[in-house]
Formats: sequence, C-alpha cells, structure tokens
Amino acid sequence: MTVVVVGNPKPMSRTRAAAELIAHELSGRAPTAVIDVVDLGAGLLGWGDPKVAEAKATVLGADSLVVASPTFKATYTGLLKLFLDQFGQGELGGIPTFPVMLGAGLQHALAPELTLRPVLVEIGASCPAPSLYLVDSEYATAPELAIWLESARKFVPAVTP
Repeated sequence: MTVVVVGNPKPMSRTRAAAELIAHELSGRAPTAVIDVVDLGAGLLGWGDPKVAEAKATVLGADSLVVASPTFKATYTGLLKLFLDQFGQGELGGIPTFPVMLGAGLQHALAPELTLRPVLVEIGASCPAPSLYLVDSEYATAPELAIWLESARKFVPAVTP
C-alpha cells in the first residue's frame, strides 16, 4: 500500500498532483491513500486529535510513502513539519519513503535532500533513493523524473493483485 503525504497549504495542489503521479509511476497503481495535511486543520497544533491519529495510522500501515512539499524559503512547509512532529523517533520503522519537493526554479534543488530527508530519517523512514526535486511548472514532463523513477522503482515493495 503506497501512501502519499502532501504538505502544501493549498488543498488539491500541484504538489499533490505531482506526488500522486510519482506514487503511481513508482508502483504501477494509484496510491492507496492520500493525506492532504491541510485537511487536518487545527488538530495538528496539539496531540490526540482523531483525524490526525487516523492519518498517522494510515502512514504507519503503508508499505511505501511519497512525502511531498512545495519549497518554501528553501525548505519544506511548516504545515508538513507539524504533521511529521506527530511521529516519534524511529516510529516509521523503516518504511521505504521518497521525499519530493517542487519549486519554481532549480536554485533549491538540494532542499529535499538537505531538509526533508533528515527529518524523515529521524522518525524512522528508510529513504533508499535520492530525494527528488522538480520544477513545479514541468513536473510531469521533466527528464529528471524519468531518470529518478528508473533508480527509485527497485526500492518499492512489489504490488500484489
């Protein structure tokens, strides 16, 4: 089961569309679940919110994760940070996870590797492939995507019918 986590403050964003495309291309199927973190609302600001707990349980049940964010001030969004803070150190238990960030230009191409990947590893994700950065206006046709998919696919658990 592939789960997509999207940390864009705008619902149904381009970031979400890119993450869903990437999940589909990685596994050959649409993601089993998409958590658009913005939909969790104020429950992210504390502990014990039922919607947040449900989203967290979905993530913990995943066979693989695509975690995506727009680039904001050279890093991932605070919204995504609020969700990731709900997980304790090592809690993801080695789930294969693919950090993805979109931005307006290549000047922040290292952002997912330098900012998003470390926090995912801290909470227990296994990030076996390099992080992916795509220019948001051309994410679906970027040559970098095809190259990245070729190397990342080998780390996605086999999909059973």
